Amino acid sequence: MRAMILAAGLGSRMQPLSDLRAKPALPILGMPLIAILLELLRAHGVRDVLINLHASADSIRQAVTAFAPDGMQIHWSLERQPLGTGGGIRRAASFLSKSEACIVLAGDMLLDIDLGAALERHRQRGARISLLLRDDPRSARFGSIGIDAHARVRRIGSRFDLGAESAAGLFPSVRIFSRSALRNWPRAKAFEDLSDWIAPQLEAGADDIYGDLLGAGDCTWEPVGTPREYLRANLETPRLRYLGEAELLRRSGARRFGDAVIGSGARIPSSTSVRRCVVWQGETLPANERFVDGVYACGTFHACGGEPTGPRGEARK
Repeated sequence: MRAMILAAGLGSRMQPLSDLRAKPALPILGMPLIAILLELLRAHGVRDVLINLHASADSIRQAVTAFAPDGMQIHWSLERQPLGTGGGIRRAASFLSKSEACIVLAGDMLLDIDLGAALERHRQRGARISLLLRDDPRSARFGSIGIDAHARVRRIGSRFDLGAESAAGLFPSVRIFSRSALRNWPRAKAFEDLSDWIAPQLEAGADDIYGDLLGAGDCTWEPVGTPREYLRANLETPRLRYLGEAELLRRSGARRFGDAVIGSGARIPSSTSVRRCVVWQGETLPANERFVDGVYACGTFHACGGEPTGPRGEARK
């Protein structure tokens, strides 16, 4: 089975941290976020993964080179101009269609889900496309996808609604495509998969596009799209069954220090205080300073205040 990680976003909501590294390359407990997602895929038998790139592409290449699981084949798709989620998937279609079904997921989240069980439900339903959904109160902030009594997609956010909705869930940006789904693309070079490719198929009467609604206990999801979300992902890291925290810290060389995360080789003078902070690998903090609620990276402290805004999904950059 093949998979794709969408990593070509501009990272505008993560600034100023995304000016230093692409979002998928940002360290969570010292390990790049994209490497954690690769571990999820490896745990479910995926050995061939394509990653699309645009902004700060070298930081993602370096992160993957340093931390990719052994035996995993990594393929790259460099986008000179952003193609959107749909354009990026279309460009990867020949790669993805070499397996009967494939998985496409975003590179800016922490995720734990039984992908094998989701694939089996996809097959049993005879689905061409399955959008994994999570029963989550955060839907009010991030948006949701609605399904009917047979789990077929009927609504996508506030932009598309066919009615007959019986349930809804937050979309954690995980898609399953059968080989037959990877065709009939929009004419535009850059487009979004949900609104520009999937919604028109639904409007035309497609009845094999499903929403796979999971309870919170069956899908761990934490977004890492803003500095505040990034700080929380480090300080309140959710439990991941495929990669325990102790193993994650061992591999990265990072450590917890009170309520802070200190990267490998970072030095903190005894006269300096860090509270609710992330310190990146190899940093040296100045003496006699106090840092609270932020990230120390590339010789500068970046405060991480403010609530995340904007809908979750294809429109996020």
